[in-house]
Amino acid sequence: MNTTSRAAAIRQPQDAEVLATATASVRLLIDSNEAGGSSSTIEVTLGKGADGATPHYHTLSDELFYVADGELQVWAGDKMATVGAGGAIVVPKFMPHAFGAAPESTARILIALTPGVERHGYFRFLERLAQGQATPADIQAAQEDFDNHFIDEPRWWAERNANRA
Repeated sequence: MNTTSRAAAIRQPQDAEVLATATASVRLLIDSNEAGGSSSTIEVTLGKGADGATPHYHTLSDELFYVADGELQVWAGDKMATVGAGGAIVVPKFMPHAFGAAPESTARILIALTPGVERHGYFRFLERLAQGQATPADIQAAQEDFDNHFIDEPRWWAERNANRA
C-alpha cells in the first residue's frame, strides 16, 4: 500500500550526468527537487591521492559519505580519519570538513546531503570554473547559493601535503 503522495526518485546508471576532471569524476544522481527535498545524492570517484572537497561547512544539511571502494581521508571538526571501503561518516551541519582519496589509494564514494539542497548546480558551477567559464570571484556568490561555505584550515593542508610525493 502506497501511503505517500510523492513518487520514488529513480536514476538509472546510464542516465546520470557525469562531470570529470583529470583526477576526479562526479556522477549526479538524484537532486533535492527530485527527492521532494529529502536528500541530494552524488557519486564521486577520486584518482590516487586526489583531493576532493577543500575545507568547508554547510548550514542546512548533514552530509553522509559512504566509501564504496578504496580509502577516503576525511577531516571533520577536530578529527582526521581514513575510512576504508564499506565505511561511512556523517558530518553534522556547521561542522567544518574536507576529504580526498588517501595518499596511496583511489576512492569511490556516495555522498548524500540530508535534508536535500540543490547541489547538482554547484558541481556544474565547479566544472565551469575549471573550464575558465567562471571566475574565482564567482565562488563567493556560489557559497550562499549552494550552502557551501569555504574556510581556511591549515591542519588539513599540512596533513594532505605531508603525504604527497
